Amino acid sequence: MAIINENEMKQHATLEVAKKMIIAARTAPKARGVNTIAMSVLTGSDIQALAKVMQNIGEEENNHIFERDASNVLNAAEVVVIMGTKIQTLGLKTCGLCGFPNCAAKEKEPGIPCVFNTGDLGIAIGSAVSVAMDSRVDNRIMYTIGVAAQKMGLLGKDYKVVYGIPLSTTSKNPFFDRKK
Repeated sequence: MAIINENEMKQHATLEVAKKMIIAARTAPKARGVNTIAMSVLTGSDIQALAKVMQNIGEEENNHIFERDASNVLNAAEVVVIMGTKIQTLGLKTCGLCGFPNCAAKEKEPGIPCVFNTGDLGIAIGSAVSVAMDSRVDNRIMYTIGVAAQKMGLLGKDYKVVYGIPLSTTSKNPFFDRKK
């Protein structure tokens, strides 16, 4: 019989939860069944590189939130899940939820997100974090991770709205009760 160290188990189990989060997000409902979402899982040195970019953004933009989150991710995240969406209309003749009368009119402004893309991403993220919660893995949805991941091109240049979810298995959730 082998003795398995807690840290070995935690890393393996946390990575398995991240994989299940990706599956939950992938199978979450999408408007018209159209997939515009991409996802990746970061570990080890990729988390360190992400935190460095977050730190740099904080310093360049004089935004302490990025610096705080970078430190938090660097010191506590065992795994980071990133999810993003393309901006792609669904070809609807009548909608207007984005402020344009239809998809054809909205396509003339390609930088403005389609509400279905961002809505689908939100549903996917909600499905993913529910898996983490069901597995008792601490997490928090962070836009700061998404900004850095987008800047790094981790999902590709077509993914314009990106979020990150750091995961941790410690005695207390390190992603809450943080300094302002």
